[in-house]
Amino acid sequence: MTQPLATFFSLGGKRRPRGDLTSRLCVFAACCALLTLTGCASTGFADIGETSPQSASEPIFVVSTRKNDREAINEAVADGDAKASLQRIGVPSGHQAGQIERPGFGAVDPQKHFAVLSRRTLDQGALVSELATHLSGRTGSNRDILLYVHGFNTSYDEARFRLAQIAYDGRFGGVPVLFTWPAAGSLLDYGAAKESATISRDALAKLVRQLSQVPGVGRVHILAHSMGAWMTMEALRENAIGGSPDLDGKLGDVMLAAPDIDLNVFRRQLARIDASHVFVLVTANDRALSLSRSLAGDRPRLGALDPANPVDRAALDELGVKVYDLSREPSDWIGHGVYANAPAVLKTIGAQIAEPRPQDAEVQAVLGEKPVDTSIVATPLPPVGEPANPPAAQIH
Repeated sequence: MTQPLATFFSLGGKRRPRGDLTSRLCVFAACCALLTLTGCASTGFADIGETSPQSASEPIFVVSTRKNDREAINEAVADGDAKASLQRIGVPSGHQAGQIERPGFGAVDPQKHFAVLSRRTLDQGALVSELATHLSGRTGSNRDILLYVHGFNTSYDEARFRLAQIAYDGRFGGVPVLFTWPAAGSLLDYGAAKESATISRDALAKLVRQLSQVPGVGRVHILAHSMGAWMTMEALRENAIGGSPDLDGKLGDVMLAAPDIDLNVFRRQLARIDASHVFVLVTANDRALSLSRSLAGDRPRLGALDPANPVDRAALDELGVKVYDLSREPSDWIGHGVYANAPAVLKTIGAQIAEPRPQDAEVQAVLGEKPVDTSIVATPLPPVGEPANPPAAQIH
């Protein structure tokens, strides 16, 4: 079947010139230093000027393959040993969209900084039922799950605060879930991080299946950054080989932000998946991906393809995916975290996820008499004017 041509979205501003291989190598040393300090999950430098009027919080589910949650550098555990928890992340009252406010030094002040307000450990058997409880009573796209998979050189705190920030700034009405893995702590650990990602991909594939089987769920959307995008495509490919390429109709949008994936590898991964689900967020001057390309023997990275370049444009058209060109968006010098730093991009992501689905706009996830009931089913709402029986447990 002929794939549709890629759709390109340009978000305004002035495009920066794209460097050749020589210029990419010239910034190698500077990238080493900056990536070691900032990581893939940069906390952002954009001066947005949008603030929240009062303190808020975002509940997030976390599934981790880290042996030690407190360290960025550690070993990955087997998929059967992945740890799950339910956490509530505080968003400060002065929050600026696109940023993660953290103290430069001293103690965390929840009124000024992102902070963990509560945490409850879950066993693997309770994860699905807890998710179902949180979906109960929601309708339409608010029954959706957003799974976030971070990239290389990302600490545990950076990952969970980033998801809370994305969910808050993007006004996501469903349930956010973080998959976090031992992503190393410096550029010199890039190879070790790739090995950890390889070990963790089975756990991610298992989690994707679990999320699609949560009773009452609408769609499972995935936002994956950098090396996390490679893991995501591997997990989806594994599920496709197992006979579920669209997660039994539950797969939503798969948004790959600055994907650190070899172009030819991506072609093989995509061959198992319906390309209409996939959105690629590219930045032509992403210096982190330029460095990755150099380390990979000058093999092109998917996330650094330039839609303004005829050769790159042809390659993207052939893939049949939708493409958001973020090259004109303001960013820090590295340009690897634009997807989460720019308010316009966050609003676009939020709008894409929340796009109405007429076929289930009035379908509601309903719990039985018990707060946690694995026999939850999705039922249509009653006609307008007729009372609805409220679910036993409902979280807004």
